[in-house]
Amino acid sequence: MNDLELKYQKEINKLLEICNRSSVPIDINKIEKAGQNAFQLLKDSKWESGEPIIFHSIDVAKVVADDIGVGTDSIVASLLHNVFEGQNDNDELIQKLPYEFGDAAFELLEGLFKINSIDTVNISVHSENFRRLLMTLSGDIRVVLIKIADRLIDMRSLSELPHDLQYKYATETSYLYAPLAHRMGLYNVKSELEDLSLKYLRPDDYNIIVKKLEETTEERRKFVSEFVKPIESKLKYRSFNFDMKARTKSIYSIWNKMNKSGVSFEEVFDLFAIRVILDSKPENEKSDCWQVYSIVTDEYQPNTERMRDWISIPKSNGYESLHTTVMGPHGKWVEVQIRTTRMDDIAERGLAAHWKYKGGKGNDDLDHWLSNIREILENPEGDPNVLLEEFKTNIYEDELFVFTPKGDLRKLTAGATILDFAYDIHSDLGDHCVGGKVNNRKVTIKHKLKNGDQVSIETSNNQKPKLDWLDFVATSKAKSRIKSSLNEEKKREAENGKEIVKRKFKNWKIDYTDEVIRTLLSALNMKSAQDMYYAVAAGKIEALELKSIIKGKEEEEDKAKDVLGELLPKKEIEQLSFDNSEEFLVIDNNLKNVHYKLAQCCNPIFGDKIFGFITIREGIKIHRENCPNAKQMRERYPYRFIKAKWHETKQNNSFQATIHLVGSDRLGIIGDISYIIAKDVGVQMRSINIDSKNGSFEGVLRVYVNDIEHLEFLMNKLQSIKGIEFVTRGDF
Repeated sequence: MNDLELKYQKEINKLLEICNRSSVPIDINKIEKAGQNAFQLLKDSKWESGEPIIFHSIDVAKVVADDIGVGTDSIVASLLHNVFEGQNDNDELIQKLPYEFGDAAFELLEGLFKINSIDTVNISVHSENFRRLLMTLSGDIRVVLIKIADRLIDMRSLSELPHDLQYKYATETSYLYAPLAHRMGLYNVKSELEDLSLKYLRPDDYNIIVKKLEETTEERRKFVSEFVKPIESKLKYRSFNFDMKARTKSIYSIWNKMNKSGVSFEEVFDLFAIRVILDSKPENEKSDCWQVYSIVTDEYQPNTERMRDWISIPKSNGYESLHTTVMGPHGKWVEVQIRTTRMDDIAERGLAAHWKYKGGKGNDDLDHWLSNIREILENPEGDPNVLLEEFKTNIYEDELFVFTPKGDLRKLTAGATILDFAYDIHSDLGDHCVGGKVNNRKVTIKHKLKNGDQVSIETSNNQKPKLDWLDFVATSKAKSRIKSSLNEEKKREAENGKEIVKRKFKNWKIDYTDEVIRTLLSALNMKSAQDMYYAVAAGKIEALELKSIIKGKEEEEDKAKDVLGELLPKKEIEQLSFDNSEEFLVIDNNLKNVHYKLAQCCNPIFGDKIFGFITIREGIKIHRENCPNAKQMRERYPYRFIKAKWHETKQNNSFQATIHLVGSDRLGIIGDISYIIAKDVGVQMRSINIDSKNGSFEGVLRVYVNDIEHLEFLMNKLQSIKGIEFVTRGDF
């Protein structure tokens, strides 16, 4: 027997030992046969590092058998999953598999083969690859579990790969496989995947925390010993059969806490948790756990805000435990986790163990979750980066438990609103939700739900999804459906906009061609014609703006009346006065019953050089030619400009003007200013504001004058006041 065969026999024996002590029935003969098949087919195959592939397969099988424990077929599939990669021609093997190991094992191998055939090099960028991967994973749950085990073994040997591949694997693991392990309840596997990802994504941070943990090991050991001593004594006195152990927080969890809370390593108060595991009969589990809780909190002061009861209502991945945080010796907070042996088995092995205790029945919550994944993925227009982040975030969020009016329990993401609840029930219910009732009290769609709320939904046929809904919903299902509905609405509006553009082009005798559309998109800096049509329908772009782009400078020479005819009602245009010689809009200084307004941005006065600007809702606004907004308006909307001039008249009317004053502060200067305004030139003052500081003052006057000459006369009079240094018109 050569060295390879000796090592194989040693490793396969370790696997068989694990299988022999498994609480799940294992067909040892089938495992041995699968191992022999894999060895014969893979013994000459090696990774680039030189390591034989067969040992990777056995390591994956060990994790599946020991850490996950999902039975014979999964272990067989783990041993054989690399055979497809190790051989070029596997037709004969593939045909034999169903006969040698059964259809179930063969189907698992097919699922793993599909996953491995997907290119995930750019998984965070290429949405289709990410969707395909998740869709494949959301089939037989055992495929997910084996793939997680496979990734764990890959991560354990990552140091042998080049840096770029280390980064790729670590990123994938952080975004996809660690969250999946968490969702499956594989907390030990999840923690190791997170730690290994951090090791390669942030090596400096990882090494600092590892060093700190090593330095404080003895200190933690002494503290744990002191903490558990009185509790152990009381539990023994009450005749509990139990085991107590301390578990240090994972490196990733410590790093995450330091970053999220902005604290140092020394300030992370929950570096470890004390776990009390009870050997209880099924009918006594809840009462035993609560009795232990009472003993712990009698001995140490609890933090009531950090109590978590996952015994009364387990998490959707089957996790059951009672958590409390208490003040231990030396004023240190300690988390205590209280559970039974069964609960601990489920916490360590996840859903696989949950099935064992449920007699092999499926998990409705898991099926619901997988169904949600598929629904989210079926929206092909989602941003892949957003999808990845939501997938990761929603798995890690705590759960919220609420009830329907009939008393049915619904599980949502923490922070969910009544709108999330509506979408969780049915997509159409969410689309038409206008609010509802929480515990018989009326609330809006933004109302955040709390544990134990009883919720009912109110709808309206006139309601439809809005963009701002995305700002307050918390669940991926709601976000996905809202985005999908908004896209559908956008498509409908875009079709309306397209009809508007076609109709206008026909009236203007402009050919509707692809070349014209490309010109418009380039000028408007838009990516698609649909975006442009939607903007037209929504009123964000006017059809006249498109005409201006196509015809260029020619449009600026159009007659004012032609432009007005496109934007204003005919009745209003008929009441306007024009100087037909040069097409000037004539502005009367009599401001009663007119169809234009003076712009407040520049406050034009009779005598100023002016122009008219056509608005959609407020008719024509009159601006000064040197208005600060003129340049931007002319660049954006040249077709809306109308030449304008004042109508010569001797009738006096009032125009608002602003005057700025600067001077030396002295007693009586305000009185002098007021006298000139009120008595000397007959100007009506609207307001005066004087700010005096260190012997100087700045003032702002708002007055009504007849025209520009009247304003200049007033400014000259003010300039003559003793102490006034500068008088300027407040242009804008």
